[in-house]
Amino acid sequence: MTDHVRWGILGASKFAREFMAPAIHAARRCRMAALATSDPEKARPFNAFVPRMAVAESYDALLADPDIDAVYVPLPNHLHVDWALKALEAGKHVLVEKPLALHADDFAAVIAARDTSGLLAAEAYMIVHHPQWQRAKALFEEGAIGELIRVSGTFSYDNRSDGGNIRNRPETGGGAIPDIGVYIYGAARFVTGEEPQEILSTEIQRENGVDVWSHVTARFPSFHYTGTVSMRMAPWQDMTFHGERGVMRLTAPFNPQVYGEARIELHRTVHGGGEPEVTSIRFPRANHYVNQVEAFNATVLDGTPFPCPLEFSRGTQMMIDRIWEKDAAG
Repeated sequence: MTDHVRWGILGASKFAREFMAPAIHAARRCRMAALATSDPEKARPFNAFVPRMAVAESYDALLADPDIDAVYVPLPNHLHVDWALKALEAGKHVLVEKPLALHADDFAAVIAARDTSGLLAAEAYMIVHHPQWQRAKALFEEGAIGELIRVSGTFSYDNRSDGGNIRNRPETGGGAIPDIGVYIYGAARFVTGEEPQEILSTEIQRENGVDVWSHVTARFPSFHYTGTVSMRMAPWQDMTFHGERGVMRLTAPFNPQVYGEARIELHRTVHGGGEPEVTSIRFPRANHYVNQVEAFNATVLDGTPFPCPLEFSRGTQMMIDRIWEKDAAG
């Protein structure tokens, strides 16, 4: 192992091109070394900012390259587990785009391969690497809003005009819940450290075999949860933690800088009543993709514990599995 991590990417996806490849290129202690794609034209935009990046003609060829230490897998959802396992078998650390698996049970093989190989395998759940979420968790644990009563989350966008998008295709593991439900469910788990006791209700609308809108309510040990995700609504995102003595709201919780500035609003009741005292904590420059890569590098190079282990990601998928089960049961 060198003093930096040499990264390869399996596939020239739009998300990899616009977000993760630039993040790898910008992160400390690593190098964007190779891209696997059979189409040279798809590699051209990557070469524009990484001119010396190698291009492998296949995913297997990249995994066989001894000069690659870690791979990022941004392939369609249904391919994540297989290529995570192939990467680990090839001796590569692997960061897999979320959701790593479409069923919680599928995590077992990846966790076992991680443990056997001693390599790092992780889901690219980038929000936990953003300082707004780390601060939100700390504020909650400090009792900034008092006893928690209710958590609500919303994440929506509209891609109805893009029928070929993998999110709109059932055969690629599409749907709003796999794509963005992981954020509003996992965020509640991350901040509170709690797991759902019961899925109380589900309302799910589907088109072409994928969920395009859902509303879910759940009971956690100390609070009530409600969440909505949609691929057929105007763009919106919000996470709110409502306690006895205050409200903590994240205004751009999932796509800061793209959707808006990352900001935590604390609305707290002051003694004597009246208007609540509002404090705004801003995070104008943080890039959670870069932070995620740097955390991964630190784990690979220094053995630093990774902030988002597979066990956490499996917990979110367990909640999603229970949502599907509740919906199927009516």
